[in-house]
Amino acid sequence: MRLLGVKVAIDDFGTGYSSLSYLRRFPVDILKIDRAFVSGVELGDQESSLAATIVSLARVLGLQAVAEGIETKGQADALAGLGCGLGQGFLFSRPVAPDDLADLLRTRAGERVLTAD
Repeated sequence: MRLLGVKVAIDDFGTGYSSLSYLRRFPVDILKIDRAFVSGVELGDQESSLAATIVSLARVLGLQAVAEGIETKGQADALAGLGCGLGQGFLFSRPVAPDDLADLLRTRAGERVLTAD
């Protein structure tokens, strides 16, 4: 699949059926941090510790970490501070119709909200 440019992500990592064993069983490229760990990330060490651990785990395993459910600039800044440079959520855009996607990408090209490498 990687030869085709396809990447595999574990969605909602840390909740439900996203098991640590998947990291060994599947050719995973991306860990998507569940919004449950993102919602309180700006509140301090204890609230951000699970998100920080997932980001660290991704880094050690050579994977990308993507935060889900980012709704505030404070969350984005806190995640960037943890080393998570990729994210999705209402802070960036509400859901858009397929026909409007090209316009959204064109108007937001080059925009960067998270600042981690």
